[in-house]
Amino acid sequence: MKIVLYSGGSEKENRILNKKALELTGVDVPKLTFIPSSSYDAEEDFKFFVDEFSKLGVQRFMHFCVDTPFTKTMLSEVLKSDLIFLGGGNTFYFLKHLKKHKMFDHFKKFLKRGGVLCGLSAGAIVLTPHVHTASFPHFDRDENPWDMKNLSAMRLVNFEFFPHYKNSQRYDAELKHHSKKSNLPLYACPNGGGIIIENDGLTFCGKAHCFYQGKKFTISSYLG
Repeated sequence: MKIVLYSGGSEKENRILNKKALELTGVDVPKLTFIPSSSYDAEEDFKFFVDEFSKLGVQRFMHFCVDTPFTKTMLSEVLKSDLIFLGGGNTFYFLKHLKKHKMFDHFKKFLKRGGVLCGLSAGAIVLTPHVHTASFPHFDRDENPWDMKNLSAMRLVNFEFFPHYKNSQRYDAELKHHSKKSNLPLYACPNGGGIIIENDGLTFCGKAHCFYQGKKFTISSYLG
């Protein structure tokens, strides 16, 4: 299983993660598919995605939205990609449409055949057991106007992920509070940081912290 979780940030901040993601494909001329969390303003996000990876030599790209109608043929082409990248945005909206089209089953088959699955922010959270980390802290969270109750997600990893982490007391207070109620470790990464999962092994890129049972631990202080 080959997965890359991105917190977010600029092209320069994510350069190491982008290069590692391409290396994981093991393909000289990989085909990449970008799946935005929403079709709204998705063209701009796709352009940014293409610009970033084109600089690393990628020439084959697809753009695929899950919240607009698509054909089985289009989905089949997406799943033939070497790398699928799930974008950021509203985690609850993304989860709603991924579940509606049973995309989790397709992604699991994609991983089983050796594909690389990447997720940024919301796209990373939906790969974890559930999306609770999108609902806090109260001053920086995704809205859930659909009042979704079932927040279970893809369950590809056995930890929670918190993107866009800021090293401050008010962030730490809420993450520590949440970790007391969870039996899973919560990994928090600032922009530019992330986690690489390969053959069940974890590698942290950039700064990373772990919140577990009400305590905070620094896992990596590497600036990247």
